[in-house]
Order: sequence, then C-alpha cells, then structure tokens
Amino acid sequence: MTTATRSAPDLDRAVTLFHALSDVTRLSILDMLRGGERCVCELQDELDAAQSRLSFHLRVLKDAGLVADRREGRWSYYSIVPDALAEVHDLSVALQPKKGALPTLRAGACCR
Repeated sequence: MTTATRSAPDLDRAVTLFHALSDVTRLSILDMLRGGERCVCELQDELDAAQSRLSFHLRVLKDAGLVADRREGRWSYYSIVPDALAEVHDLSVALQPKKGALPTLRAGACCR
C-alpha cells in the first residue's frame, strides 16, 4: 500500500488501543503473554497484584481486543490476540508523516 492510497486511521479505534497500551501494568501483562497463554493466577503471582487491580487491567486489554480469555473450570486463561497487535502497528504507521511532506514553519500565521 502506498502513502497516496493509504486510508485515514480510525482515530476512535486508535484511542482505545493506545489507551490500553498506556499503562505499565498492562504492558507487563502483554509481555508475560508473549510466551503463550497464562492462567490469571500466574499473572497475579508474577505481578504481585491484587485480584481486583489485575481484573481491571485485564478488562481494559480485553475490551480493546488485545487479549482473549477462555474459562476452564474455575480458572481463566489469557492470551494475546495477534491481529490486534498488527492493528496497533498499522495505526502507528498510518500516523507517520507523509513521505515528501515538508514541515510548515509559519510562525504565527495561523494565530492572526
């Protein structure tokens, strides 16, 4: 896809994804899940997090579509949704300055 044909990013979706990625605990969770699916109890132990705090962060990640969960008995298991991370990449690329665009340095031109 060339720069000229690239569509505008979905800014509402970008806000949701980047918000979910804007917290050190949530980034730590994603880092832990890079190795594969993990039980919520493992996440809680490794992060030394209260259950309510961990649940909040997992909900934010899940609502953003970055992680998926499955239940097995009384345990919940979480894993990364690879397509969502690809979407984060694509949104980041779409927000890059256009190739060949020159910075506009018109000091005060818009404030008159």
